[in-house]
Amino acid sequence: MKQITQNYRSGELSVADVPPPALRPGGVLVAVAASLVSAGTERTMVGLAQASMLEKARQRPDLVRQVLDKARQEGPLTTYQKVMTRLDSLSPLGYSCAGTVIAVGEGVTDLKPGDPVACAGAGYANHAEVVFVPRNLVAPIVGSVPFEAAAFTTVGAIALQGIRQAQPALGETVAVIGLGLIGLITVQLLRAAGCRVVGMDLSPARCELAVRMGAVGAVTGDEELRALVERHTGGLGVDAALITASTKSSAPLRLAAELCRDRGRVVAVGLVGLEVPRKPFYDKELDLRLSRSYGPGRYDPAYEEQGHDYPVGYVRWTENRNMQAFLDLLADGSVDVGPLITHRFPIAEAEQAYALITGERAGAALGVVLSYPEANVAARLAPVVWIQPPVPQAVPAGSRGPAATVRLGLVGSGVFAQGTLLPALASVPGAPLRAVASASGLSARHVAAKYEAAYCTTDSGRLIADPELDAVLIATRHGSHAALAIRAIVAGKPVFVEKPLAVNAEQLQAVVTAYEAALRRAAEPPNGSAPPAPPLLLVGYNRRFAPLAVAMRDFLAGAGPLTLQYRVNAGCVPASSWLHDPVEGGGRIVGEVCHFVDLLQFLTGADPVTVQAMAAPSRAGAGKEDNLSIQIGFGDGSVASILYASGGDKAFPKERLEAFGGGRAAALDDFRTLELVRDGRRRVERSLLRQDKGHAAELRAFVDVVRVGGPSPIPFASLALTTLTTLRIRDALRTGGTERVVEG
Repeated sequence: MKQITQNYRSGELSVADVPPPALRPGGVLVAVAASLVSAGTERTMVGLAQASMLEKARQRPDLVRQVLDKARQEGPLTTYQKVMTRLDSLSPLGYSCAGTVIAVGEGVTDLKPGDPVACAGAGYANHAEVVFVPRNLVAPIVGSVPFEAAAFTTVGAIALQGIRQAQPALGETVAVIGLGLIGLITVQLLRAAGCRVVGMDLSPARCELAVRMGAVGAVTGDEELRALVERHTGGLGVDAALITASTKSSAPLRLAAELCRDRGRVVAVGLVGLEVPRKPFYDKELDLRLSRSYGPGRYDPAYEEQGHDYPVGYVRWTENRNMQAFLDLLADGSVDVGPLITHRFPIAEAEQAYALITGERAGAALGVVLSYPEANVAARLAPVVWIQPPVPQAVPAGSRGPAATVRLGLVGSGVFAQGTLLPALASVPGAPLRAVASASGLSARHVAAKYEAAYCTTDSGRLIADPELDAVLIATRHGSHAALAIRAIVAGKPVFVEKPLAVNAEQLQAVVTAYEAALRRAAEPPNGSAPPAPPLLLVGYNRRFAPLAVAMRDFLAGAGPLTLQYRVNAGCVPASSWLHDPVEGGGRIVGEVCHFVDLLQFLTGADPVTVQAMAAPSRAGAGKEDNLSIQIGFGDGSVASILYASGGDKAFPKERLEAFGGGRAAALDDFRTLELVRDGRRRVERSLLRQDKGHAAELRAFVDVVRVGGPSPIPFASLALTTLTTLRIRDALRTGGTERVVEG
């Protein structure tokens, strides 16, 4: 299918062939018929991407500070690599479209294929032939509203929410400052609500259009607007002023305050400067309100992504109900967006549309609509896009030998895969990436093209079943790891899965069962046939492969039992993050503490036997597993403490591991400095330019076993035990007692 993309580093816009997004529970797939290019919001986004690196840094000083902190912790080379990877990514454009439902995900019961709908949301309602949109960001189109009008629904919902914040009453006079798309729709909505409207914009043409749409007057200057308000309110002032302009200046806010009557309302809808002048706001006791995009529910993952609606008795107008209300107003003729459309382009000519809104092409743009050809839906839904022409491989998958090439398939192409896993894989010889699968066809396409893979897809099952793949790498969200690993095991594919292996006991048992069944098949092939290769599964516990961790283990060999202290300055993860979701992320104990449990096993050479845990209260907005003290007893008598804290400063080093035993002491700081002390002699090993946490070494070890055979770099029993230990830590946190890792 076709989708508009922009490279954030270069600013280059293109219409790319990408796989369609995957259908997921709680949402729908929509064949797009029309989408709206926002001359305001998207011009800003495109302009930032096209800016120089220096200008990007100037506009986002907060990100610059983060980069500097990371450079101090991880080294300049590691930081540079991660920053360049983040910049060199494709961004989807668009946030308002309309089309026809073509598939319905699990849990969606009130929509069906064939239903016409309007869609909202950046990252979902993109400029693409097919989009996946969560249910709460989809509104059915009523009556005979054409798709190009319904494509304005997101902008209409923003205007509606601004008006709801202003709380206008029948007969009131309201000023609208800024007559772009949102402002002109606001004019119509206020007229439909029985208000007298005055407006202002720098464009005379937009002022004329506002009058045609019901404003009693619209002017281009401050003094003219003051005179207009004086004339239509008898000197009283407007009851409310809505600022729908977009500017860094606070001048519109000051003007709105001047125009309002005593105890009037000022609502900031657009991205506008908010340096509030105290005197007019104090003298008139004005009410300043901000309007948050489409309405209640915006930026709440539980509402937008997980489908949890707000009770209508408590929240009458959510973002979805605002969308539906706007569609109703379109259907009954109270709002007409037809006069707002200044340009129409087919998706294939989208680059011309953006040249228009950015000023590269002459013309005054207001509403720019993209149309999509009525193509065969099956063609739009083709799950595979070939980057390289398909050529049968001369060597069958699974061939072994020291010189054999190991062809890999990647499932999941998010931030970690692109920023850490794939750059590490690039340093492993003889391990090319053949295929990439992800729920987002855009990221799959970008990664596949960048690493010269043969194809990309949103069908992970197809990738795993590919007979020309030698092994599978899984880097999806945590909750899907177990199911994907099982599919790979059943398909006879060696599999590398990022941590954690599973997020609950049921998933862990399912993986163990599948692994043991594969072992039996390898040991007892049916009917005397050639035995399949034994299963190979490795979890991404990279820290044990870090050069300084290996040196620390070698130094401590024979010194046990050890006493260990692992301090982690973990940083706060908002409570709304998917990482805390028990189904999708599993929580921070299962999702991250597993790393530290594995490294402690590596250093002691022993299995965890008992665990204890206590949690300190987390600050507001953080998760419940953000501040922990964990104690682990090992089978050889070693004891370890993990201090996991989210309340520290980001500039402070993240990890420090200390170990004592056998007359020796060792301290590992952030995988950049290792201090070893024995017999009064001190030795320090340092990595000045980069932090090496072992990602490349673990992938090299995995590829080597796939290539020539042999045992897994980490025994499967140890991998399963690490996950089980984190589950027991979670139990101990709940019970407040000591939990045995393995019962009996």
